[in-house]
Parts: sequence; C-alpha cells; structure tokens
Amino acid sequence: MTNSFKFNLVAMAMSTLLLASCGDAKTTIIEKDSIVDHDDHNHDDEFTIESKGRLAALMADNTNAAIFDLDDGDLLDQFSLTYSSNSLNVSADYRYAIIASRSNDHVSFIDSGLWREDHTAHLHDYKQAPQMSDFSLTGSRPTHIIKHDGKLAVFFDGNADAGTSASVQVVSDLDITNENNAIASLDYTMNMHGAAEPRGEYLLSTVRRDDADSTSNAKILPDQVGGYHLHDGEYELDKLLTLTCPDLHGAAQNHEYVLFGCGDGVLVAKQENTAFTAAKIANIDDLEGLRIGTLYSHEDLSSFIGVASAHGGSHAIVVNINPEANTIEKLEWQPAADASAISYAFSAAGEHFLVLDEQGYLNVLTQHQGNTETHWELATRLDISDEDVSQMPEGMSFSMTVAQNGDTVYVSDPIAQHVLQVDLETLKVVNDIELGFAAKSITWLGIAEAEHDH
Repeated sequence: MTNSFKFNLVAMAMSTLLLASCGDAKTTIIEKDSIVDHDDHNHDDEFTIESKGRLAALMADNTNAAIFDLDDGDLLDQFSLTYSSNSLNVSADYRYAIIASRSNDHVSFIDSGLWREDHTAHLHDYKQAPQMSDFSLTGSRPTHIIKHDGKLAVFFDGNADAGTSASVQVVSDLDITNENNAIASLDYTMNMHGAAEPRGEYLLSTVRRDDADSTSNAKILPDQVGGYHLHDGEYELDKLLTLTCPDLHGAAQNHEYVLFGCGDGVLVAKQENTAFTAAKIANIDDLEGLRIGTLYSHEDLSSFIGVASAHGGSHAIVVNINPEANTIEKLEWQPAADASAISYAFSAAGEHFLVLDEQGYLNVLTQHQGNTETHWELATRLDISDEDVSQMPEGMSFSMTVAQNGDTVYVSDPIAQHVLQVDLETLKVVNDIELGFAAKSITWLGIAEAEHDH
C-alpha cells in the first residue's frame, strides 16, 4: 500500500474526536458539539456526516486500486493488490470495495473509511482514512456477487478440472469489519456457473442436476432453484422448486419476488412466510430466440428490467418484466445497433434506469404510467466523452457507478482518464474528477441514504 498524500495531523486533531463513549476506542468521527435535548427529540444530524462519498477505481494494470474523496476529488490512497486479475464490486452496505480474483480463488476488501452505525438513540457516522482489510474470502472461482438487504452472497463456481465443487459464502459489512471466521455458507457436491440471492435467513440458490437429468444445453449451467434455510452457520435445503429453468443465468429480487433468467423464460419465486412458490413467465417473440440472461431490480419497484443477448452481448434486447401481471414487454427504446450497451443500473431511488454504451453515451430512461402498468421511455442520451472512442485502450471501456445518497451517477472515461459526475435531476455533467490513470472500473462507496438502505 502506498500513501498518496500526507495527513495534516493538526487539522485532524481539530476535526476528529476519539469516540470512547460509543464503545469503539479505535474510531474517530467528525467532532460536533452536543445538543442538550429538552424536548426529548432525536438530533441525528449531530452524529452524521455530509459527504458525497468515496470512489474506488481499479487501474488498467489490474494490480492497483485507488480511493478518491468525492467531496474534493482528492486521491486518498492507493493500494497494491495481491493478484493481477481482478474485478471490482461493493459490499452490501457500501462500506467496502470488493476485489475479486476469480482465477486465483480469492476475494479481498478495501475499507472506504465511511460508514454508519445504529446506536439506537441515534445514528452515528464515521469517517476515517481508507485501508486494506485483513479479512478475505477463499473459494474456487468466485464469480457472481449479489447483495440484498445488508447481506452479500459470493457464488464460487468451482472447477471441474481441479475437482472443486461450487459453494456460496454470505457476509455482512459487520462480518468483514469483525473479520468473522464463521461465515454462513452453502457447499455443493459439483461445480456449476450459478447464482445465489440472500433473503433474510434464507438463500435462493441454483441447483445443478446430473447431466442426464438436466434440461440445460450447457450442462455447467443449473436448471433448478432451491430455497435454503440457515441453520448453525450452514444453509440447508428447505425446498426444491420443481419448475425447471434450463440454462439458468442471471438473478435479481425486490421486496416480493426473486427472478431467475432461463432459456425459455423467467422463473419467478415468491416467498410466503417461510414457504416459497414458483411460476414461469414464458419468453415472447420479441426476444428473437435470445435468452434473458441478466436481470436488474430495485427494492421499491414492482417490475424488473431484463436484458436478452447473444453470447458476447453484441446484440441486446431490453425488456420490462412484471411478475405480478406475469408479463414480459419489450421496451420501446432499445440500444443503438452501432452502440452496444456495456453497463446497466437503476438510480438510487429507482426513478431512472441507466444504460451506458460503448460509444460514450449515457442513456437515461424514466418511468411513465400507462393504462395499467408502468413503462420506461428515453429521457435523454447524454454524450459523456469528447474523445475519439476509437482510441479506447485495448481491453477497456467506459464504466459507471451509481451513488446511493442522491440522484447522481459517475462515469469513467479511460481515454480522458477522468470521471464525470452526472446529476440525474438536471441531466447534466456537473463535475469532473481527474484520475491521472485509465480506470478499468469504478464503484461508489459511502453512507447510503436511509430510504435506499434496504
């Protein structure tokens, strides 16, 4: 790890306070005067921090990551990574950057230094320098990383050549902070390219059957889903959903449903108390025979967004999926033929759906109400790069990350080596953060607004 700036110790002493009263002698917070509460009201603002958050960026060389302060654009620290093949993600409550090295069977974490604790009487925010965590996860080929409701599920595919089976490990930010060695887990008996959705004390996770029984064309892909219940740190199969889902790939959930993409449609699982039921929405002709293999959801929205594409994603069809109405509908807006989509995301409040394409355009879709259902339409197509896109460094692309404390999206341009801040209310670029290097990927870190912290 290489420090990229020098802390002003005098300023830190003036602006931070050792918080012994909250039981954490190692933690500092922004100092604010206490308020004598004569009206027995909560004054959470006396313990909270106003910050845009922080930004983690994975460098082009894949062996270094950097953390930036989004309030002033300053580089806070740079970290040398253990391996040279990595992907970047974020933990369930947005405190930690996740560095996953699939080929090296390793998942590590970088503490952003920004987080919130619930001290019952008030919420308490913390602000420290970022640092590399000593906590890590190990397993065979960590691939799909899915977070929901304060929990993060890492699906390890396993490796047939090495004789290792698939597994799932589920952690919270608190597990990472406390370096918990007793991680809730699920161990399979064979490898598979699967996915797992954490849901309270349950885990909806894929099931691969013997090749002779599987309905999948690619046998490494599962074709069923099981509801697993946590017992003594291990997930045990509670119910196997009997509906098959051939060539299963992609999963997402909201407050009521958990969806999985299938070769012949979408599997819809619904939790009713402690039981799970399943239904199937069949593919529509508009999909042109393509499989919905990627799903996006927002906790507060009733519908899902699905992306159907051929292998490699050169041609994609975007659809709206309504599990309550049992419908799949092709959106009126579709990615341009000469601008393949490279990244999708909901805004923090779910009011926008964002599609970033390889030509450097951020497509912002908004909801509008039809006769009986909510639909999505294009609000703007924002050009986020003044560069010649043919000069994109080999193996790289534009990337984006959504802030969870406002209507903001950050877009990285590896050619210009900067990150643009886009205000989704005004649909304008409002800030420019100079990185000084080409970023392979970026992710937002920080304290999510309460209404988005599901």
